[in-house]
Parts: sequence; C-alpha cells; structure tokens
Amino acid sequence: MNIEEFREYCIAKKGVTESFPFDEKILAFKVMGKMFALTSVAVNPATANLKCDPERSIELREEYDGLIIPGYHMSKIHWNTVELEKNIPQKIVLELIDHSYDLVVKSLTEKLQAELASL
Repeated sequence: MNIEEFREYCIAKKGVTESFPFDEKILAFKVMGKMFALTSVAVNPATANLKCDPERSIELREEYDGLIIPGYHMSKIHWNTVELEKNIPQKIVLELIDHSYDLVVKSLTEKLQAELASL
C-alpha cells in the first residue's frame, strides 16, 4: 500500500479530517477531533502510526517482526508503526486502520458518538 492509498482509505471513513498539526511533514487523521492515524509524507518507505489493542500489538510485532514495531514517538503500548510498502498484506494494513479507527470511536463521548452516527 502506498501513501496515497493509505490517505484515501483513511479520509473515506466517516467523520475523518486530515491535518498537519505538528509540522509540514506529519499528516494526521482524526475522527471527531481524536487522532487514529498519522504518517510522514517525507519518509521512504512509507510508514504509519496506528492505535492498537495492547495484546494485539504484541502479537502483530512478533508475527511481522521488523515491519510492525512499537509506535515511533508514541505510546509503545497503544501505538504501532507499520511499514506500508513492505511485506505486510494490504488486507492486514486495512484491518489495522479499521481497528485504530474503531478504538478511537469507542473512546469518544456519547455525544460525539451520536454526532458521528448522524453524519
């Protein structure tokens, strides 16, 4: 999966916005104002940081040793850095994006979840 495919998949999700909150190189994706994914537009090969259940993170890091690592500059427990253009099947990357999005949606207040549902 290349960076543009990653971007298109993320912004197609309900309630998602994109921005450069840190600098002109780090693109963040937020659902209802809460970040669920970020990527650097300047790194090659492309990587993305995605939120993940801690137990699943450990399993993924073991299965995709070196391709999924603890989140770079993020909580190492709740975030993974994923190599987008390497040997991880695209299906898995899409599942990880969905998982990250779903984790953040579940953490939203009831009011924000209702707003999201009405979009």
